[in-house]
Amino acid sequence: MNRIERTKWFLDDRFGMFIHWGLYAIPARGEWVRSREKMSVEDYEEFFEEFNPTNYNPKEWARAAKAAGQKYAVLTTKHHDGFCLFDSKLTDYKATNTPAKRDLIKEYVEAFREEGLKVGFYYSIIDWYHEHYPAFGDRNHPMRDNEDFKDKNIDFDQYLEYMHGQVRELLTNYGKIDIMWFDFSYDDMTGEKWRATELINMIREIQPDIIIDNRLGGNIKSSNPEIYAGDFYSPEQIVPPGGIVDENGEQIPWEACITLNDNWGYHSKDKNYKSPKQVIRTLVECVSKNGNLLLNVGPDAKGLIPDESIEILEVVGKWMRRNGESIYGCTASSLPKPEWGRYTQNGNKLYAHVYDRGIGPIYFAGLKGKIKKARLLADGSELHVQTPWMAEQYSDIESGAFINLAGAQLPDEMDTVIELELFDN
Repeated sequence: MNRIERTKWFLDDRFGMFIHWGLYAIPARGEWVRSREKMSVEDYEEFFEEFNPTNYNPKEWARAAKAAGQKYAVLTTKHHDGFCLFDSKLTDYKATNTPAKRDLIKEYVEAFREEGLKVGFYYSIIDWYHEHYPAFGDRNHPMRDNEDFKDKNIDFDQYLEYMHGQVRELLTNYGKIDIMWFDFSYDDMTGEKWRATELINMIREIQPDIIIDNRLGGNIKSSNPEIYAGDFYSPEQIVPPGGIVDENGEQIPWEACITLNDNWGYHSKDKNYKSPKQVIRTLVECVSKNGNLLLNVGPDAKGLIPDESIEILEVVGKWMRRNGESIYGCTASSLPKPEWGRYTQNGNKLYAHVYDRGIGPIYFAGLKGKIKKARLLADGSELHVQTPWMAEQYSDIESGAFINLAGAQLPDEMDTVIELELFDN
């Protein structure tokens, strides 16, 4: 199976849930707390000893994702701190040895599958707990400036055996897994430093259909990318200005991963949440450029997704129930971006995402005589394509089409979607 076949479902689904969760939910200062505060393993140990998410119910997470219109999820099986949410045979630093006493990944997989959602695993190839991961002088390690680690004997191959072994466990013990989301390469820690070709060959042997991100290294944009360069490009906290293409101008699958506030992991003081309107328009922007949106939530120490996140997801879900056809299975349009919003397209259905009501009729450049039918997507109500009298003198009647929306306000100020059924060329 090639990349085009592997990623077909992914490019149809368009919208997923990212979940960052681990010991760092207890200090509640974000997922990089160990690195930022240069905490030792001993400093961090108290969180391991008290990790007991009594309200962890992944069925609720899965229902929230499904209600939001998300079609797949990716959960942190192990973040940079090295703590494993799964019952790895290769370490004692895992959820089953905390007061939680459970394989939290097993429950996640079962819950999301039950709701019909695709299942993904995030796995950090960085590890601040493992004794054979480089510490002193590393860019990110909590002990990067600690002289006690300067002459420590590191056998990086031992770490690689561990890392490869854990990936094998994850892809062997939980049935079919749809996404493997690695994080992340930096400096000279990239590509074959991870024995990446060997890793990918193992993964493909166990899970031939799985799709893999581009963070092991390599150049996914090359016309002849490395085997480990990945199936999709993963911009973080940014939406690229155009679609992602390779050196030959061919589309590359991509997915923007975006937080709801300013942190991935739970941060109790971070209330800087994006609005549902921002989320909806970001999703539309991604699809209008042939991309996906992976939207993050950071559950708290008890295992609950913050109320603010749930409330945003509920509003997004309500919009998706009425307007999802303009997202799922859609791609960029060949038409340029209109001044009032964006276009997405699925076959002969062109979806106009109108953000700005403006004055007078909505103007569709280049669509004169090409629109067979027009509907308000949210309720299916008919809209008329007609040239207003004032356009003959003051606008573009040679190539433009016009639709009048009644009233001074848009029916939906977040995003009013007009479905345009085009004549077959």
